[in-house]
Amino acid sequence: MFRSNRLSAAMLAVVLLAAPSSALAQRAPAPLPAAASPESVGFSAERLKRLDAAMAQVVADGRVAGISTLLARHGKVVAFNTHGQANLADQRPMQKDAIFRIYSMTKPVTGVAMMILFEEGRWRLDDPVSRYVPELANLMVMTGEDAQGRPILEPVAREPTMRELMSHTAGFGYGLSDERAVDRMFREKSVLGSSSLQEMVEKTATIPLLFQPGSDWSYSIAVDIQGHIVEKLSGQTLGAFMAERIFAPLKMPDTGFHVPAASAHRLAAVYVGAPEGGPLFEARELAGAPAQDFTVPPALESGGGGLVSTVSDYARFAQMIANGGQLDGVRILSPATVELMGTDMIPADALVSSNGSVGTRFNDAVGFGLDFAVVKDPRKAGSLEGQGTMSWGGAAGTWFWVDPTNDVVFVGMIQRFGDTGGPDLGTATRTLVYQALVDPAR
Repeated sequence: MFRSNRLSAAMLAVVLLAAPSSALAQRAPAPLPAAASPESVGFSAERLKRLDAAMAQVVADGRVAGISTLLARHGKVVAFNTHGQANLADQRPMQKDAIFRIYSMTKPVTGVAMMILFEEGRWRLDDPVSRYVPELANLMVMTGEDAQGRPILEPVAREPTMRELMSHTAGFGYGLSDERAVDRMFREKSVLGSSSLQEMVEKTATIPLLFQPGSDWSYSIAVDIQGHIVEKLSGQTLGAFMAERIFAPLKMPDTGFHVPAASAHRLAAVYVGAPEGGPLFEARELAGAPAQDFTVPPALESGGGGLVSTVSDYARFAQMIANGGQLDGVRILSPATVELMGTDMIPADALVSSNGSVGTRFNDAVGFGLDFAVVKDPRKAGSLEGQGTMSWGGAAGTWFWVDPTNDVVFVGMIQRFGDTGGPDLGTATRTLVYQALVDPAR
C-alpha cells in the first residue's frame, strides 16, 4: 500500500535525465538534536532493537549494499543507524553523511516550493493550469485506439486545474512503462530526456491526456510541470529557488541537483538486483543508456525526481512539515498550508486500485494530497501510524513519512532500483517503529 514509485520502468525513465543546475549549498550541516533516550520520547529502547536488527538483516541477506535510517520524535533523533556499504567495489562503509539519489522524494520539495508561491498569492488552487503554462491549453484526451492502432481523441470537458496538477488527477502521462499508449508517447518523444523544462512542457502539450481531468488518478509528469511553473513565477531556476527559499533556511547543505566535486566521495553507489535474489550489480547503464551522472549539473532540473540529499538533510525538511511549516525559528509555510498539502484531494468517484505505480492504492483510508500520499484512517488501512501521516518514496529505494498525530518523522535510504529484493521496507519499518512507541502520550 505504501510503496510509491518503484516500478523498474519508473526508475529507468527518471535516471535518463541528463543537464544547468545549482550544486549543493556549501554550509555546515545542522542535524536534529538527539533525544536524551528513547524512553524520554515514548519509545522502548528494547523494542527499537527490532528495527535495527531488521535493517541489518536486509543488508546481511544481500538485498541492498547499505542502508541508513533516522527516527525522530518531537524534533529529537531517537535512532540514527547505518548498515553495510555505500560502495561494494571499494567496501566503503555506509556513513551517516552519505549522499543519496532521492528521485521522487524530490516531489514533496517541489510541492513546498509551489506552496511558498501560493502563499504569496502567485496562483490559486482551482486556476486552470494553462493560466501559467499556456502551452497546455486545448488538450485532448485519448479514449482508445481505432482498428489501425491510431489514437481516438476527444477534447477535454474542461481544463485541468492546479489542484489536479498537484494531486496527479489532471490526466497527464509519465512514460514509466509501455503498457499504455499515452505513456509510450512520452517515451517515444523522450519527454523526461528533454534539454529544458520549457522543452519538456512543449513535448507534453503534444501528447493526449489519459483521462478527463479530475476523473481518475495516475502518477505523472505533473511535478516536473510544477517545477516549470516555479521557474516562471519566481524568475529563478528551480534549483536556485529551492536553495534560497528551502535549503538555506532549513540548513540542508547537502541537498541539490548535483553533487560538487568536494562531496562526490560521499555519493552512495546505486545498484540493480534480481527481485528473487542474486548478486547486486552497479547500475552504470539502464535501458541501453548511461545512468545519470549526478556529479555534473543536469540539463533539466527535475522537480519530479532530480535531487540528491542526505538522511539528515531530508529529516530537517520532514521535521519542518511535522512542525507545521517551521524549524528552528525559521518559517517556510504556515500551518494551514501544510494542513492543505496533507488533505486528500482525490474525488470519491476517482478512487483507484491500479495506477501505474506498483503497490500504491487509494481508497477511503489512504488518499493523496498536494504532492504527498496521506493516510486518513490508519487502522482501516491496516497500519500503525497516526492519522494524517504524509509520505512518499523514491525510485532507488528511499522513503520517508511525517506523522503529525504522534509527532514522528522517519527517513530511510538505500540505493537499489526496481525493488528491495524482498518485502517493502516502507511498510516493514512503519510496523517496527510503532510497535516500539509504547508511551505515545510522552
